[in-house]
Amino acid sequence: MKKLDRIVASKLLKIKAVKLQPSNPFIWASGWKSPIYCDNRKTLSYPDLRNFIKIELARIIREKYETVDAIAGVATGAIAQGAMVAEELGLPFVYVRSSPKDHGLENLIEGDLKPKMKVVVIEDLISTGGSSLKAVEAIRRDGSDVIGMLAIFTYGFPEAEKAFRKAKVELTALSNYDAVLETALATNYIHQSELQTLQEWRMSPSTWQPK
Repeated sequence: MKKLDRIVASKLLKIKAVKLQPSNPFIWASGWKSPIYCDNRKTLSYPDLRNFIKIELARIIREKYETVDAIAGVATGAIAQGAMVAEELGLPFVYVRSSPKDHGLENLIEGDLKPKMKVVVIEDLISTGGSSLKAVEAIRRDGSDVIGMLAIFTYGFPEAEKAFRKAKVELTALSNYDAVLETALATNYIHQSELQTLQEWRMSPSTWQPK
């Protein structure tokens, strides 16, 4: 039986939410050159996959976090998935902005989060972990406790893993970079000759250059 991370990797590749182009890399907003691009917002356009992701995220939360009081989504990519997971679990939902509103109440957290609530954060994608952990900091400053974070996909960068350990946040992802490479290789999406390039990028993404 296929592991969940391979199943999700296959589904993401099928709808082109994940694309691999080792010989024609993408340019990220950070300026990094990358042989992979992931846009999990595309999953929202496919009802079966959207529902599958919601159910799996909710299942993991039920199994790992029995004391959860609320679900928080990280804006903007995880707002929809977070709200659907909260609905599935019958829990309150909030979302965390990347920066406060410049008008009105200038909220950073949108919704009603009570002090001392135990919160599970939902993310669509983990790269360096910076924006995800800023959301965690905001929730903690607000007086609530982040007991875990779930994501659809993580690149598994060493610096991100270090940052999550330092912040004492347990991260669980439905799929990951290794699962995507294994699935892509098995389905002839990529060739064995491209595998080393793809693995090298993950170890040093900020300095990687295509050969």
